[in-house]
Amino acid sequence: MENCLVIGSTVCDIMIYIDELPKSQQDIHLNDQIVNVGGCAFNVVSVLHNLNVPYTFISPVGKGIYGDFVSKKLKEKGIVSHIISENENGCCYCIVEKNGERTFMSYHKTEYTFNPEWLDIYNLDAYKYIYICGLEVEDVDGEKLVESLSRFKGQIIFAPGPRGNKIKESLMEKIYRHKPIVHLNDLEVKELMQCNDLKKAIIKLFEKTNNTVIVTLGEDGSLYYDGTFNRVDGYQAKVKDTIGAGDGHVGAVMAGLAYGKSLNKALDFANLLASKVVEVSGIELSKEEYKCLLSKLKR
Repeated sequence: MENCLVIGSTVCDIMIYIDELPKSQQDIHLNDQIVNVGGCAFNVVSVLHNLNVPYTFISPVGKGIYGDFVSKKLKEKGIVSHIISENENGCCYCIVEKNGERTFMSYHKTEYTFNPEWLDIYNLDAYKYIYICGLEVEDVDGEKLVESLSRFKGQIIFAPGPRGNKIKESLMEKIYRHKPIVHLNDLEVKELMQCNDLKKAIIKLFEKTNNTVIVTLGEDGSLYYDGTFNRVDGYQAKVKDTIGAGDGHVGAVMAGLAYGKSLNKALDFANLLASKVVEVSGIELSKEEYKCLLSKLKR
């Protein structure tokens, strides 16, 4: 079993369910509200944790009502981050429309910071796969995070996310030089490469990284390009919301690779897990569901 390292945020997710996004000055009623722990890196770690993949989680946990909530939830779930900050923890307001699509409004605080000294207590050669997210790269300590990538011998897995096109080009070029596996959805790769043709955008990104590009396609599964295009079919799902589906997909790909699966099989498993995630609020699958998924992963 390969060891994974996940660097990034843990936040309080406030999920608000409505029929559609309100207009200015409109007064609407909510269909539901759910408060839970989230954040891209946490969502990835949650998958690894529940699939018994060995990992280290580097995620600063702050103070205040959101920090207290995050700390409590991590303890309940048995997920450990040793990075404790005296500064305020932030949150994310996740607005979910009746069609399942989500809009995020994030309040970034200490959870999006990074200090290279946090890595000093770890044997960095022990990690086969290292996850980083575009949100941390875009934020205040992005330069420090990117410079730290040279300390790793393992495979970087980079998820630029929906704001990848807002990251400074100089930082993106530095990341590309580390030949990361890039994981993103079809809209994100088009926006990142400023190209409306999906396959051309993927090839353009591949030419920058010289490594596999993974693109999720919702219910249509996923696509990866490693010099040739390869399609992996998706699974049918009754969508409740899409919060954490992409993060869950990344975590499942890492889990599959950590278990020694081929990329094609890892993506098939990731497509299956993501189809389960969209059927629940956030990324919180039941223990019974994870038990079933783990049995499939071990086959």
